[in-house]
Formats: sequence, C-alpha cells, structure tokens
Amino acid sequence: MSSGAGIAPASEMPTRSHGKSGAVAEANKAGKTYEGLSRQQLIEAYRLMYTSRRLDDREIMLKRQQKIFFQISGAGHEAVTVAAGMAMKAGYDWFFPYYRDRALCLALGATPYEMLLQAVGAADDPSSGGRQMPSHWGYKRLNVVTQSSCTGTQILHAVGCAEASRYWMLHPNATQKAAGDYREFKDVEFHGDEVTYVSLGDGTTSEGEFWEAMNAASNLRLPLVFLVEDNGYAISVPVEVQTAGGNISRLVSGFPNFHFEEIDGTDPVVSYGAMARAVAHCRAGIGPAFIHSHVIRPYSHSLSDDEKLYRPDIERQRDAARDPISRMQMFLIREGILDEKGINQLEKEVNDGLQAAVDQVLTAPVSAPETIKQYLYSPDLDPTSAAFDTLPVQSTSAASTGGEARTSTEQAAHEKKHAPKTMADLINLTLRDEMKRDERIVMFGEDIADCSREEYLRQKMVKGKGGVFKLTAGLQCDFGSDRVFNSPIAEASIVGRAVGLAVRGLKPVVEIQFFDYIWPAMMQLRNELPVMRWRSNGAFSAPCVVRVAIGGYLTGGAIYHSQCGESIFTHTPGMRVIFPSNALDAAGLLRTAIRCDDPVMFLEHKRLYRETFGRATYPGPDYMIPFGKAKVVQPGTDVTVITYGAVVPRALQAAQRLDREHGIKVEQIDLRSLNPYDWDAIATSVQKTSRVIVAYEDTLSWGYGAEIAARIADELFEHLDAPVKRVAAKDTFVAYQPVLESAILPQVQDLYLAMKELADY
Repeated sequence: MSSGAGIAPASEMPTRSHGKSGAVAEANKAGKTYEGLSRQQLIEAYRLMYTSRRLDDREIMLKRQQKIFFQISGAGHEAVTVAAGMAMKAGYDWFFPYYRDRALCLALGATPYEMLLQAVGAADDPSSGGRQMPSHWGYKRLNVVTQSSCTGTQILHAVGCAEASRYWMLHPNATQKAAGDYREFKDVEFHGDEVTYVSLGDGTTSEGEFWEAMNAASNLRLPLVFLVEDNGYAISVPVEVQTAGGNISRLVSGFPNFHFEEIDGTDPVVSYGAMARAVAHCRAGIGPAFIHSHVIRPYSHSLSDDEKLYRPDIERQRDAARDPISRMQMFLIREGILDEKGINQLEKEVNDGLQAAVDQVLTAPVSAPETIKQYLYSPDLDPTSAAFDTLPVQSTSAASTGGEARTSTEQAAHEKKHAPKTMADLINLTLRDEMKRDERIVMFGEDIADCSREEYLRQKMVKGKGGVFKLTAGLQCDFGSDRVFNSPIAEASIVGRAVGLAVRGLKPVVEIQFFDYIWPAMMQLRNELPVMRWRSNGAFSAPCVVRVAIGGYLTGGAIYHSQCGESIFTHTPGMRVIFPSNALDAAGLLRTAIRCDDPVMFLEHKRLYRETFGRATYPGPDYMIPFGKAKVVQPGTDVTVITYGAVVPRALQAAQRLDREHGIKVEQIDLRSLNPYDWDAIATSVQKTSRVIVAYEDTLSWGYGAEIAARIADELFEHLDAPVKRVAAKDTFVAYQPVLESAILPQVQDLYLAMKELADY
C-alpha cells in the first residue's frame, strides 16, 4: 500500500472526531489538506461519489420497471475514480475509461442527466445517441473517447493517443487544416504536457492487448496512466484464477520507466495522492504510470448476473465493511469536515436532482429509425465522389525539353523515370508523395522501416530493408524514424495504436505483413476501427489505412502465406475495402484511401506486386480513383465476368483464348473496390450480355462472389438467359506443393471452361 494520510480501515474508524477544541483547532482544521485536497474538495469528492452510487441505484430501479434495458454499475469503484478525475484535467488530458468509471466521468464534468439519457437510449445521449449500452462513456468536450464493450481494446487506443501527444510536439505545423481531404474535418488539439488515462478491471489484465500496451508504453516512455481497478472478480472468476499469484502488480513490476503504486482504492485520499503522483510522473515526460487499486464490487457484475450464485454472504459482508461511501461519510464526520446534518443535506440535494433528471429523461425522444445508417461513413467527405476522380499526369517521351536537346545521359534518365513500373514501385512512389504532402501521415508495421538501429544507416553499414516486399523502402531514410518505424510483432497493437493516433487527428498508414496473420487484430478491425464514428454518433472517428499483403499463386506460399478472406471485412460495416489488380489502379486507389475520411483496408495481392501484367508509368502526385467505380478491362457482348485482384489477368487470358478459338466476346469487369462496389457497372453489363460469371480467389462457399451472384439473381433475373455462375477456390486451405496449389486456386483453364459452358447454355 502507498503511505500517506488516508482513511483508516472501517474497523478502526471512531464514531466521532477527537482532537483539539475551540477556535484555534477549528482554524487549523480549516487550512488542513489531505494529500493536497482541501476540505471543500473532499466535500465535492463525496458529492460525486454519492451521486455515482445513487445513479446506479436509480438505473437498477428503472431496469426493474422495464424503463431501461441494461444496467452495469460502478459501485465500489467510486473513490479511486473520483480521485482520478480530480487529479487530471477534463478537456485537456485524454481518457479511455471502462464501464465501471461512472464516477470518473462525473468528476470530469459529465452530468447525471447525460448518463440517464444513455440509459434510456435517447437521441440526445451525447455518448452514442442511443446506439450503445449504458456505462459506455464518450464525451467529446471532455476528451473522454467513445468506449466499446470489448474487454481491453481501449488500452491500445490509449497508447496511440499518448503517442500522438508526442508527435504533435515534434510536428506542430502538421496540426494545420487542409482543404479537400480528411484534415479539413479533423480538428487537432494538443498542449504538449497532456496525459492519457486508461482504466481496466483486474480480469482485463489477462488479455494479450494489455501486455502489448504495457510493452509499448514502457518502451516509448509514454505519458500514459494505467489504472487497474481490482475488485477481485471478472464476472464470476476470482482474481487468483485470472492472474498468476493473484496479484497483477507483482507480474508487471519488471517493466522499466514506470511509476508503480498499489493502493486501497476505497480510500479517496490515498487514491488521490497516488493518482497525483502518477500524473506528475507522466506530465514530466519521465514515462508511464501504473496504479493497482484494490476496490470492491458490492453489486453483481451487471443486472444480468447474480453474484449470490458464486459469492457467499461472508465474502460479500467483508467487502461491505470497506464500502467507499460509508467510509467517506465517517471520514468527513471524524475530521469535522461535515456533520451528520451536513451529510444528510448534501445527499438530499443529490437525490432531489436525480429525481428531477429521471422525470425529465423519461420523456426524452429516441432517434428516428431512418438515422440508423448515419455516421457509418464520413458525412463530410465522400470517396466515391467526383472530387476523387482525377487524371494522371501525361509523361512526355520527346528527346528535348524547354527547346533544348537532351544529352544521352539525360534522355536515359528521363526514359528510366517514365518507364512502366510495377505495382510495388507505384505503391512506394504514392506513399512517398503523400508523406511529402501531408505531415500527419505516420507509417508503422512489422519490418517496414529501413533499419531500426539508425546508426547502421548513418554509417552506411546497411542498405535498409523497407518491408518484406520492399514497398516502404527508403521512406524511413527520407522522412525520419518518428514517421516511419517498426512495430513489435503484434497485429492487434498495430491496428489498436493506429486507432488512437487517428482519433487525435493523425493519418496512420499501417501494414499487416501477411493477411494470413491478420487475425490477432480481428477485435480491433471488427469492433473498434470501423465502428468508432457510428457508435459515438459522429463525435469521434478514426480514418486510417490498413495495408495488407494478400493472396496466393505464389508457388510455395502454403497455408499461412496464401489466404484470401476479404469477405470477412466487406461484411464489416464502416470499413472501406479496396483490392486493385494493377499498378495504375493501386496508385490511384491508395491515394484516395489516404486522403479520405474513413477507415480503409487496402488489399495488395502479393503475386501482382512485380508482375509484368499491369505495369504503368507513375501517374503523378494527385492521381486518384473514386471508390466504388469498377473498370471494364475488356468490352464484350456474350458473357460478363466480374472479378478483381489476381483473377483479373487470369480471366483476361481465358477470355482472349475464347475469342480466338470460338469468337465468344467476354466483357470483363474489374471491381477494384469491394466495399463499396459498382452495382451500376455490373447491372449495365449483365443487361447487355444476359450471362454472368463471378470469379474470385477466395473459397467458393460463403465467399465475396456469393453476394454479387445473389443480388444479380434477385434484381436482374429477367435479364438472364443462363444461371449465374461462380468460379473460385476449392473449399479448403492452400497447399504448399505447386500441383496441389494449382488444383485449389482458380486457374485460366477453369475460367475458360466456365465461360465456354455459360456461352453455350
């Protein structure tokens, strides 16, 4: 336990205060402070604690009256969370709380009425507009960032947020707005010494993302306060089952650069002292802090849980003796800060205010059903619009410039510069130009830097790596290690940190090295990144780009380097999913992804990185292609083939052979953009040919093509002269042996036979 003036254990508390009497004693008391808290601040602390508890009680009553639909309380956590709120600055520092932090949010300035609006799911609920459960806090004016139900995902967001504070200090000019891209709608606020707060229960320390966050915060010496609110249970699982040795402080004590304290979190004075020291440590730039607070949980986990099924009365009674509300009452009386009458008056004021708030909130209107899709994507910037439809720069191949003949050396350099380049080359050039244009862009991922040991680069001991596929080669050297850097091998950390950075106004362009290893980041990619804007009803957003190397046809890629699975992410509302098939499209679509105001998953097929097919000259620093706009790569009249990615060149070969041998004209559509997709282009082509194949590299069953095929059958049935056909991979994994790989993935011959069969139907 941390030492310092605090509240004695309940068993040791006197029933009334003792000490000096008379005017001198009263004067001394009036000026006395408790770990820096004045008497008036302690009264306010009790008001907040009591308000939090009574709000829980009111919500429980409303739930039993079926006037709200869920309840989860912060009871027993009030002392330490009020202390945290009083030790930090609302609207200045940044907060990533969890569902027990009602008292923190009250201390920062949220009102009981606002919390009750969330409980009834009202349209005016500032946290989510009725989209999230109660106790999922989010208050933009207070810098309390929207919270989800997922255990521990917010911790990595807090790491990214703290990283952003440091970045803005190094790049203050990057905070300036710019018209025409996401920056126009993304405000930046920073002070230089702001601290980020993140809280979690003891059970959450079992999550891998907790350890990833601790590692990053320690390594980077981030101004980040971790508050573990340890009430001894994760729903019904006791702490000794969750945590080796039953104490998380012992397990984390080896992390360097941290300020550590383990405290009685039912004592607001001790809690405030610990939080004040933690915040001072972080604000001074020394490193992160970790407060392990022992609290109680006097109510069940939620109203959906009955703790009597797994906690005996004797244990619950033992906790009740440490209840922070009753202990604080006794402390105020003992210290002569408030007498019983004063406490009763304070509590009456709180109860009367809560009754008025309840009466008002029960008549609050709910959101109209037609708003359900509002804020799935940016309402300000539409990446499907003409604003993102720009022309490539036309290169000249003349042997002169400015009226003067080029030397042979100049001409050779010119021809090299304007020679057709691979998809890998154009992605690198696009990233380079966008980083020049926009100082808010930061890039990180596994192995993407040139070399983390910068002295090797300075001394020219190494050339540098720049990604396993070399797509980020040279970017660290050109833009610095604070903008391009390697991350640990931790995919959840890559995406989770990107969320926190993007919330603060940066534009992270992060890389998942292989699609096959994306799954540790699935919680962040499904439940956090794409839903930030929707769940906060537009208050928060996280526009960033997740670049992913995907696909097979590698000859030796095998199970764990050849997967597709794009339909999982096209099935995720709020996520733009892009999949180019050639160099020019990759450049134009990547630039749109970077400049737009939405989260984008940018899928890059490994086999296409350096294919001869689809090479192009660099289209210049402003070339963009709108999302949701397909490309007709070959016009035709007899059969439509809808495809994307590495199947595009294979389908093209099959179509050309079919034309040579049978005179069958195949119209081939490259979707390029999977979410959104170009339904108009599909419908126009199907109405022309009356026959359609959907071809894709992922497994046949439940794949992306199934949705396209189903919609065609549903909406274009009267235009069809044959069944809708799919060509895709077999419903198995991709094998290592090339003969097996060829049998599994769709090949030119498979496409040829399907086209011929459909044309002959």
